[in-house]
Amino acid sequence: MSKTLIRGAKVLGGEPQDVLIDGTVIEAVGSGLPTEGAEVVEADGKVLLPGLVDLHTHLREPGREDSETVLTGTRAAASGGYTSVFAMANTFPVADTAGVVEQVWRLGQQYGYCDVQPIGAVTVGLEGAKLAELGAMYESAAGVTVFSDDGKCVHDAQIMRRALEYVKAFGGVIAQHAQEPRLTEGAEMNEGVVSAELGLGGWPAVAEESIIARDVLLAEHVGSRVHICHLSTAGSVEIVRWAKSRGIQVTAEVTPHHLLLTDELVRTYNPVYKVNPPLRTERDVMALREALADGTIDIVATDHAPHPHEDKDCEWAAAAMGMVGLETALSVVQETMVDTGLLDWAGVADRMSFTPARIGRATGHGRPVSAGEPANLTLVDTAYRGRVDPAGFASRSRNTPYEGRELPGRVTHTWLRGKATLVDGKLT
Repeated sequence: MSKTLIRGAKVLGGEPQDVLIDGTVIEAVGSGLPTEGAEVVEADGKVLLPGLVDLHTHLREPGREDSETVLTGTRAAASGGYTSVFAMANTFPVADTAGVVEQVWRLGQQYGYCDVQPIGAVTVGLEGAKLAELGAMYESAAGVTVFSDDGKCVHDAQIMRRALEYVKAFGGVIAQHAQEPRLTEGAEMNEGVVSAELGLGGWPAVAEESIIARDVLLAEHVGSRVHICHLSTAGSVEIVRWAKSRGIQVTAEVTPHHLLLTDELVRTYNPVYKVNPPLRTERDVMALREALADGTIDIVATDHAPHPHEDKDCEWAAAAMGMVGLETALSVVQETMVDTGLLDWAGVADRMSFTPARIGRATGHGRPVSAGEPANLTLVDTAYRGRVDPAGFASRSRNTPYEGRELPGRVTHTWLRGKATLVDGKLT
């Protein structure tokens, strides 16, 4: 059937309404819409959101297909309610040319579980020495507008300035992995009481904060846009808040795991908690939640970082950094932000769909749930509670920090331009 009627859904958490999809677009939103000729999905008071948009996903292809591929990663995205993801550039080869970003873009088109927008590298090979082909990647079929050396910091101030100047010409944005490398040599976890007790190399907050302070000043000087990836400290929040008060064009993201988990978990020495930037303190977690609620932090981004079993099931020092997150992100946000009263569902739609789509210029995504708009939607059973079982993940990797943890909410349906990619919690 070309028509689908979602009956009795709480659109953005409001009063129950019907939403009629015809082909690729929303035909009508209202009460008592006719069901003739339409497949009916009984929402029963579930929350209907615009399809989620992730500005920070690692799909690993090309080069590390043992941990994730565009196919498995986009299936995981659809399972988590995402209709668009931005794929980071730290692949093998690095996505620093038009040819590589077009390859990733075309793979996303081929598989169809969600739209894939490649992020281009800022520097050649992520080496921080020479600007990559920013203009060529923008003019390619992929139309790249976001550039990042994520996994590595653009630590050279002159290179960062030139990148900001270059992308200003076409309205692009530099997404910075804020980590001063000299301050994090040998670092394995957050620097603080726990690292001192465990004898692990400390990762000081100032390593993040000093880069953010520098870069917002560079963005102000150039008059360009900078985006801060996976912001993780209370001090970073204050710097971004100050920069926004001056009118600097800065946006920032927080990951679900930095909204929930703290460095106390590292006492287990379980490498599943090893991540970059590291898990911080309870004080940092509370500051991040408040900043997301008041808009200082603009969006939630997963930093979905899949790793094969052998890269995580080893001693702490040898383990890779990163966690998978696409399939649990919305549940963690419900737990930390909605169920605590810090955000309503309209606020979640803003932080996880509208604003990331605007920052990344994701055409057709992050649109209102209203007539005439593309039917990119996700339906959430917010009353559900269940334990996380990574064995059921669509991702190729299982390195989740939430295994066995009870979390609220479950995505039951996802539609990409009117086509169901997830039905009753199962991929189509």
